[in-house]
Amino acid sequence: MPRRPRDPDVPSSPVEYFGVELRAYREAAGMSRPQLAEKLGYTPQWIGQLESGKYGPSEDFARDCDTCFQTNGTFHRLWEWIQRFGRLAVLPPGFPDFIAREAEAMGMHIFETMVITGLLQTPEYAFEVLREGRTTEEAEQLVVTRMERQAILKRKNPPHLVVILDEGAVRRPIGGREVMKGQVQHLIDLASLHHITLQIVPAGRGSYAGLPGAFMVLSFAQDPDIVHVGGYLGAQLIDHIDAVRTYGIQFDLIRGAAMSAGDSLELLRTILESQ
Repeated sequence: MPRRPRDPDVPSSPVEYFGVELRAYREAAGMSRPQLAEKLGYTPQWIGQLESGKYGPSEDFARDCDTCFQTNGTFHRLWEWIQRFGRLAVLPPGFPDFIAREAEAMGMHIFETMVITGLLQTPEYAFEVLREGRTTEEAEQLVVTRMERQAILKRKNPPHLVVILDEGAVRRPIGGREVMKGQVQHLIDLASLHHITLQIVPAGRGSYAGLPGAFMVLSFAQDPDIVHVGGYLGAQLIDHIDAVRTYGIQFDLIRGAAMSAGDSLELLRTILESQ
């Protein structure tokens, strides 16, 4: 007589939680693993590996479970949770906290020197930026997270963005001609939106206040402003009032070195034509 699988411990991950729920629903339905496997069209070994949390389910398997157990989307929602958790797992330290605060912001003042800022990136450009030093799967997961962040720009009351880019960031050929052509066109399209102001510091400007590096000031309806600074070690959120004030002053100085929004748009069109 085969030995009954031991009761699982407390799940330590979304994948393990999916397995625990799968086993609970299977046993409540009075089915053995072979019976469930035959009904769903999988092997008993695969069912066992899913229940043990050794592997995560596919989207099709999650939907099959919802149909089999009539759970009204429960298993598919668990699958979505697994996907989201996987993307968060590859985020740099501190970045999930930044994403949460970014989603609450009513306004953002963004300055970038080396690359086009994440909220304005196309998927193709984002992949090229994120793939260095990562597996393809990790880069793809980060791209999905980055595209999800951009949903705040399309909501009913989007935050107002003032974005200043160094010309070098716009001209840096990341991903090849077609990727850059799509990215510059995307910037032109975004610059036409009422809640996005886009300005460029021309390369001929020489020395200016933005040379020390990129940063973002986030403003909220109720809470004090905070500053986000990225780096090799992850995201850093700064809320000290004097430091935030200093970054605000620096942003004003950088904006003073930038071209007007109209002239910046014309430069983007010129760059697009040269692609």
